[in-house]
Amino acid sequence: MAKQVPKLNLAMIGSGFMGRAHSNAFHQAGRFFDIPYELRLRIVCGRKPETVEDFARRWGWEEVQTDWQSVVTRKDVDVVDIGVPNHLHAAIAIEAAKAGKIVLCEKPLAMNLPEAKRMAEAARKVPTLVWFNYRRVPAIALAKQLVDEGKIGKPYHYRATYLQSWGGDPERAGVWRFRKADAGSGVMGDLLSHSLDLALLLNGKIAEVSSLLETFVPNREVDDAVVLLARFANGSIGSFEATRFATGCRNRNAFEIHGSQGAIRFNLEDLNRLEVFERSDATEVQGSHNVLVTGPGHPYVGRFWPPGHIVGYEHTFIATLADFLECLARQGTFHANFDDAVEVHQVLEAVENSARSKSWRNVSTTADRTSSVA
Repeated sequence: MAKQVPKLNLAMIGSGFMGRAHSNAFHQAGRFFDIPYELRLRIVCGRKPETVEDFARRWGWEEVQTDWQSVVTRKDVDVVDIGVPNHLHAAIAIEAAKAGKIVLCEKPLAMNLPEAKRMAEAARKVPTLVWFNYRRVPAIALAKQLVDEGKIGKPYHYRATYLQSWGGDPERAGVWRFRKADAGSGVMGDLLSHSLDLALLLNGKIAEVSSLLETFVPNREVDDAVVLLARFANGSIGSFEATRFATGCRNRNAFEIHGSQGAIRFNLEDLNRLEVFERSDATEVQGSHNVLVTGPGHPYVGRFWPPGHIVGYEHTFIATLADFLECLARQGTFHANFDDAVEVHQVLEAVENSARSKSWRNVSTTADRTSSVA
């Protein structure tokens, strides 16, 4: 007799770009991974009935609702997934957590640090996931493995850029990401949060920052660009830049680490490759190795395609969800969770305060984060 697999009933709040990415992951996780649950796409919630109904038909959701408050406490819902504008994250997550639901939430977790802390405290007794999906890029997972194995040695420099180019597009001038009341911030929350999450994962805590914020469009309420210097707790120094005005860059999320024994470099626009330099190589052959991270011996090898067959953006959400479900089944702690996202918000607050005061600012800290990718 086949083993009975427990079922999780899902409710997703939001049916935009992230709603598509999440829905695809809900469908595909069990096709690539041996997930320990059967996922039922029970309810999708959106503001416009005609839009969300079309979305539900396309992505296989059973029921449509337009009022999230009528959804998150329902007894036939086990998991609430939040993919709406930032100003709604806290209310939905706190209500869902109070109802005992598993809570998944897009980044940035909140509008600001106090709100993020309230969300984390409210969800203390339920499993949480924050969709920092770039952690599950196989090349980034390999970079984490190399760092943990000491292949980089003592880190000296961490550099990160997240460059997009759509900030000045007049056809997109009215999107919610440019309204402070809806987004909380501009590129800080949207792009820099991803860069900071990866930096905290790969290089540890950030101790202090000195930053500059710039808004290029007159009367725009949020930041268009941010540049900052950072000192890490491990003694290394870092630089970060995030902007929506990098003409020619569609989605260049990149970082590099230089240490005493080696270096690594990554660019999301070439997400299947990791550039690696090892000082231990013989002098006559020393140089950066452009590694195609599709196996064998690489993270997630065997889960997707044969070695040499590249994976895409969507697979990062699939792997994130599959890892979360595996942790859930064994009652482990998944990362990135709400507490991890609070640490990102602690840095973001210091960045904003530094830009306002034009001075170095310390980053408030919480308990040491685990080095686990899972």
